[in-house]
Amino acid sequence: MRVAMTWPQVLSWRLRRQYVSGPAAADPVAVARRLCGVQTQVASSAQHAVAVRSAVADPGAVERALRDERTLVKTWVMRGTLHLLPGDELPDYCAALSTLRFWEKGVWQRGHGVTAAEIEAIVAAVPEALAGDPLTREELVDAVIRVTGDGHLREALTSGWGALLKPLSRLGELCYGPAREGKITFTAPRRWLPSWPAALPPFEEAGVRLARAFLGAHGPATPETFDKWLFGGVARKAVLKGWFRDLAPELTEVEVEGERLLALTEHLDDLAAARPSAEVYLLPGFDQYILGAPRDQAALIPPAVKAKVSRQAGWISPVVIYRGRVAGVWEPKDLSVELFEEVPAGPLADAVTGTRELLKELMA
Repeated sequence: MRVAMTWPQVLSWRLRRQYVSGPAAADPVAVARRLCGVQTQVASSAQHAVAVRSAVADPGAVERALRDERTLVKTWVMRGTLHLLPGDELPDYCAALSTLRFWEKGVWQRGHGVTAAEIEAIVAAVPEALAGDPLTREELVDAVIRVTGDGHLREALTSGWGALLKPLSRLGELCYGPAREGKITFTAPRRWLPSWPAALPPFEEAGVRLARAFLGAHGPATPETFDKWLFGGVARKAVLKGWFRDLAPELTEVEVEGERLLALTEHLDDLAAARPSAEVYLLPGFDQYILGAPRDQAALIPPAVKAKVSRQAGWISPVVIYRGRVAGVWEPKDLSVELFEEVPAGPLADAVTGTRELLKELMA
């Protein structure tokens, strides 16, 4: 018999699993581990996402984990976007993501002004270039040109948002290093992360671990939802099916208001016991509570306001959450709120006040 539940239950469970309504996380690594990464295209949003889920708002916690403890790592992973990940989990992400070698396709190469031979040369040269100390982007470009002897690569490597470096991040050959005089640097995970293994794990095993972790924070969901989150919806179908086939013994199909989804069997009792949330929360832009779900999930984002949440150029607005769903958006500069539906004034005022105090602590 299929287990049935409601979307308010599921959303309430996700809020607790993601450290929004439940017990706070111990540190930034615990947040990144549970959420399956924290998007950091906008660094202040990432810091806010970590702080709102942490027992103590520590402005320096993320930087210490990145630079001093090296337990967090910053690099391009899901959907080619910049994320914070636990350093010991990055090998799994690289192994899974490297099953889709988009840089080997002619249309991608033409779109970035390189030939197949040139992208192969870059992929071969970057590990050699990063064999020493972390390099700024300019230094890395100079080193790649020195190794390849191809000056034409300078323009391609210095334009855009690091598109020609993203294949190296998926292959586990490149990540962010410590900033130097206000400039970002790049380094090799094998040199930077104490936890880096001698070789990447088999992609078959890595993908199962990622799917299990995803369902543990963003479930119940479908393989297609997992694909959209990890690859942007373009995973190799045989690979995706293989991961969920191997994970199947741990899964149960549930019905959420007519939708058939997959949940980890170990979470069924917890999901069934969840009670709809009546709390109000202000979550930052690019928050994983939104990013881990399909943009067309009407139970989370009402279709009529989708354009105000998921905006042009991939921008995800800061959101007001009430009853587990998006009830409005807010502006970090002045904490002004635009509501899409009625929200209790008292709890909303408390959420705004709490957010104002949290942001002050982060800026201290």
